[in-house]
Amino acid sequence: MENLYYYNLCREVPQTAQKRIQGGRISGMTDINPMWRIKKLTEIFGPCGIGWYYKTVREWLEPYQETVAAFVKIELYIKVDGEWSMPIQGTGGSMFVEIQKNGAHVSDECYKMATTDAISVACKQLGIGADIYWDKDKTKYSPANREDTNEAAANQQTHTQTKRKEVASAEEVKKLREQLMLECQRTGAGMIFLRRTYHIEKAEDLSVLQLKDAIRILKGKPDKEIA
Repeated sequence: MENLYYYNLCREVPQTAQKRIQGGRISGMTDINPMWRIKKLTEIFGPCGIGWYYKTVREWLEPYQETVAAFVKIELYIKVDGEWSMPIQGTGGSMFVEIQKNGAHVSDECYKMATTDAISVACKQLGIGADIYWDKDKTKYSPANREDTNEAAANQQTHTQTKRKEVASAEEVKKLREQLMLECQRTGAGMIFLRRTYHIEKAEDLSVLQLKDAIRILKGKPDKEIA
């Protein structure tokens, strides 16, 4: 079987399963309806529990100051030619306690939402919805005329142009990282804050824009002795 067989079966996302994100730090990006992923898994591999399934490996909470984030780690399994795959891992997150205008809001669906996020991460590794995540990956499998996805392509082009503007000298990046470290020390913020906010594994993964954004956020927070 061709290595890209499943990738190309599920890379395109119909307009009906796309939603423009309004507001927040990822405003303008495209969200994918989670049920579309379930439909695509079922369409390709069979019903849940027969052709594919997932199991929850871990659920946990991580507090940061007055907020608490919920995380879920799953393993996704698919059946191909009668054999089950190795585990395809995915970790997702959602807010359990967040501070809103009227005070603290507690979500009783945080683990459900984190699980949905984890499934999307695992599905991404199969190529499900790949065209939304990587607009440069156009091949002979992409239709020549895609008028129905012009708007989504425009969104991704804008995002790509923004990423290009992040290019900076090594010296500037070094100064930004040093400044971020100082702000983290001053406020008591650490990797929990960075991981929850930017969905990265280590501080070195932060882009230039993310470094600047993190510094901006932390500058508005009090010293840890006062907090």
